[in-house]
Amino acid sequence: MLTARKFATAASAAVLGLFFASETFAADVTWNVSVWGKRRAFTEHIEYLAEKVAEKSGGKFEIKLHYGGALSKPRENLDGISFGAFEMAQMCASYHADKNPTLTVLELPFLGVNDLETETKVSMAVYQHPAVKKDLARWTADVLMPSPMPQYNILGGGEAPMHVANFEGMRVRALGGIGKAMETVGAVPTSVTASEAYQAIDSGTVQGVAFAPHAHLSFKTVEAGKWWTANLNPGTVQCPVIVNTDALAALPDDLRKILDETVPEAVDHYLATYAKVYDKWWPELEARGIQKIEYSEEDLAAFKAKAGKPIWDQWVAEQTANGIPAQELLDLVQANLK
Repeated sequence: MLTARKFATAASAAVLGLFFASETFAADVTWNVSVWGKRRAFTEHIEYLAEKVAEKSGGKFEIKLHYGGALSKPRENLDGISFGAFEMAQMCASYHADKNPTLTVLELPFLGVNDLETETKVSMAVYQHPAVKKDLARWTADVLMPSPMPQYNILGGGEAPMHVANFEGMRVRALGGIGKAMETVGAVPTSVTASEAYQAIDSGTVQGVAFAPHAHLSFKTVEAGKWWTANLNPGTVQCPVIVNTDALAALPDDLRKILDETVPEAVDHYLATYAKVYDKWWPELEARGIQKIEYSEEDLAAFKAKAGKPIWDQWVAEQTANGIPAQELLDLVQANLK
């Protein structure tokens, strides 16, 4: 017969057993990641990193992704990293160019980046520059890896701009260097977040949205569009994955080694995933009857003459005045492109 004392002892043992069992399976280190939207090609390197880090560490290192801006608004991810609200995040330099001016060199229009592998190489070279490290150190942040994206193009509603000059007066969701490029042909750049883009084009707040193909699919702007600029290619945006410097420094050596060796694998996975996006993109345009606009070489050359080197020169002048080695950064980009 089980006495009250024996029952209590058995119950205590069971509770302790559960406690120790949970401790056995609990991660030694847990990092939270702030991302927006939903899982898509843009976040596949973080998903891969989380899966492989957990696997290689035997569950000791857990990276948890929080989508939909659950931890922070997209424009506030750098701030969240700065005071340790979470350990990792994606951010876009053009969301707060004044906070990370050195990274905006990678958003200049018409740099001539032709593929994601090249963009990855150029980005990683820029991240290692002392001025970039110093810039991000102000926010207790380090760059972990890039989120390379192809050239943006514009999907829009209403009358199609058959010539680059037709963008004059058009409100276009275009950030960073792309926005500056569109300004040179008379467009009115409008800064709305990716999550707001569908509503903006559907309501007519903007007539066009500049995105990479995966984002047009993920944020459903493709459902509101009537035309697509297949070869405008004004530039792209720079959206690295960043980590809190203190959290990175606090990682035990074995977990830091696992993280460092898995990052290149994660980027390779991202590139392979992104290559498949176009398998969905072109059929989607065709199925929806979206008009593909291809500009003439003359049109594009005139656009580049206005929005290429003149904007580079302006950027160099402005950032040099702010104490940034701007020409050195631009030269670094161009050297890696060669």
